[in-house]
Amino acid sequence: MRNNILIVIALISLSSLTAQIRVGNAILPYEENFEGTELKLNGAGMRQVLWIDMYAGGLYMSKRRKDPKEILEVDETMAIKLNIVSGFVTQKKMIKAVKDGFTKSTYGNTDALDERITKFIKFFSEPIVKNDIFDIVYVKDKGVVAFKNGKELGVIEGRDFKYALFKIWLGDKPASEGIKKGMLGIQ
Repeated sequence: MRNNILIVIALISLSSLTAQIRVGNAILPYEENFEGTELKLNGAGMRQVLWIDMYAGGLYMSKRRKDPKEILEVDETMAIKLNIVSGFVTQKKMIKAVKDGFTKSTYGNTDALDERITKFIKFFSEPIVKNDIFDIVYVKDKGVVAFKNGKELGVIEGRDFKYALFKIWLGDKPASEGIKKGMLGIQ
């Protein structure tokens, strides 16, 4: 009986190990479920600055895609998970990075998005510490839903907002080439 219990525990442990991927010091799940939609990890990468790992990023979709333009254009539920792995990622630096990211992703033309960008930036109003996890989920027909450590922060409507936001990581001038290639599964 005791051996059977140990075997069951070992099998459960193995199955949970195979359901995750390690990216640097971060562990990302292979599958996520947001509002009833099953999403699978499309790919993951690490944002580094001067050889220091800052955060791991994973892209989750219902089916694998490698073309960033197709990912940005498609109107279906998808998510980006950011796992903070460094104390160098602070609230102030995240806000600056998001603002810079929107400027790059819109070629400086943020006028139509300014109110929604301001609302999104307020999602980073609390301190950011190592091991925080942000989920940025585009839910079809609803908008972008943001979570921090599993707690919903709010919703921002508009597919145009999703396009500009996801373009921060998947656009022509991404926050990190390593994360972009990783998210596309081409690394």
